[in-house]
Amino acid sequence: MAYAEAVLARGGRVALTVRRPEELGAWAEEHDGDALVLPLDVTEPDGVRAAVATAEEHFGGIDVLVNNAGRGWYGSIEGMGEAAVRRTFEVNFFSVLHVTRAVLPGMRSRGGGWIVNMSSVAGLVGTPGFGFYTAAKFALEGMTEVLRRETEPFGIRVMAVEPGAFRTRAYAGFADEPVREALTAYLPMLEEVRSAMVSQDGLQPGDPERGVQAVLAAMERREPPHRLVLGAEGYEAVAARWEESLVALRADEALSEGADFPPGG
Repeated sequence: MAYAEAVLARGGRVALTVRRPEELGAWAEEHDGDALVLPLDVTEPDGVRAAVATAEEHFGGIDVLVNNAGRGWYGSIEGMGEAAVRRTFEVNFFSVLHVTRAVLPGMRSRGGGWIVNMSSVAGLVGTPGFGFYTAAKFALEGMTEVLRRETEPFGIRVMAVEPGAFRTRAYAGFADEPVREALTAYLPMLEEVRSAMVSQDGLQPGDPERGVQAVLAAMERREPPHRLVLGAEGYEAVAARWEESLVALRADEALSEGADFPPGG
């Protein structure tokens, strides 16, 4: 909603895809003609293609795509059920792929566009208890990096955005969602992670409106960044991890380079 409000405030038009469109009925009426609310489950490819076609017909094309859907579930790497693992990837990775593939033909034909993939600090720094959410976001980071290179010749720009903890409804359901894992060895760790997130709900330091303004400002730069970390805590966590990784990489330089054939060999 923060993205939608920011776009409308700038005189733009916006299409939102939601699972419960009736919740936005009054809001859509307030912005009649400029806001289009479409029912969609982003994990259903046929529905994605239909929604994109409707939006393109209504507005004459899609200039900016923001892939914002995402959800995390508790679970250890060893013990999380396979169905939950696959659900995590369907929501956090494959849904982005479905929507992006549906929008790209129109952008290529018009010779330009923007794709903003909402990743997470967890896409750059692993989060215990959310290992498969982390894995899905790491996959999204890799896909976004290659997509940027592949679509640049067509005038399409691509950016990954990595928010930390933002004051949205993302944590709202965790209080009523008990940890379910048959493997009990990791339950204390998972319960601790769950308690921390429940206690933080409504107190997250990130401001969604300021976050969106930061993304828009980055997009308007002459040389937009390839990725944008949002929030002070997230920034510090990512900076510390990358600095640590670079030190470790340099420490093993001899081992790494020694794996090649000798010069002339």
